[in-house]
Amino acid sequence: GGVGKTTLAQIVYNDKEVEGHFDLKAWVCLSEEFDVLRVSKTLLESVTSSVWESNNLDFIRVKLKQSLKDKKFLFVLDDMWNDSYSDWHELVTPFVDGRSGSRVIITTRQQKVAEVTHTFPIHKLEPLSYGDCWSLLSKHAFGSEDFCGSKYASLEAIGRKIAKKCCGLPLAL
Repeated sequence: GGVGKTTLAQIVYNDKEVEGHFDLKAWVCLSEEFDVLRVSKTLLESVTSSVWESNNLDFIRVKLKQSLKDKKFLFVLDDMWNDSYSDWHELVTPFVDGRSGSRVIITTRQQKVAEVTHTFPIHKLEPLSYGDCWSLLSKHAFGSEDFCGSKYASLEAIGRKIAKKCCGLPLAL
C-alpha cells in the first residue's frame, strides 16, 4: 500500500486525451468485501447518470449490457482484493457488447487478482529509490526538487532521515 497505484490510475482516468478516447467512463472503489451487485449497480449508475432502485442483479446486468452496447468505455476498479474467477466472470459478462478498445483498469496489491482478472499487461509498481524519495520530499517541503541549499540547511539532515524512513512509498512521503 502507498506505492501509488490509485494515484497513477487517477492520472490516466483524468487525462484529457484519455477522456476524449472513450464514450463512457466510470470509477468504482472496491474493498475486501466484493459485491457484484454493488459494483454492477455503481457502474450502471455512472454510465447512465441515473439512480437504479432495483437490487435484482439480473436486471442490473441487462441494463448495464444495454448501456454499454456499441460504446467504448473505460472502467477503473480501484483496490480490488477478490480473486474469485466466478465473481469476476459474473461482473464482466455485461461488458462483452462494448466497442473494441474498451478498457478496464484494476488496482490491486495482489498478483493473483491480476492473474484471475486477466489484466494484461500487469504493471507492478515498485517503491521509489532513496534519491527519488529525497527529491519528492524536498520538492513538497521546500518547494524545489534540488534542495534549497543554505536556506534550510539545518533541516536537510532531518529531511533525509524522513525520506529514508518512508521506504520508497510516495503516500508516506
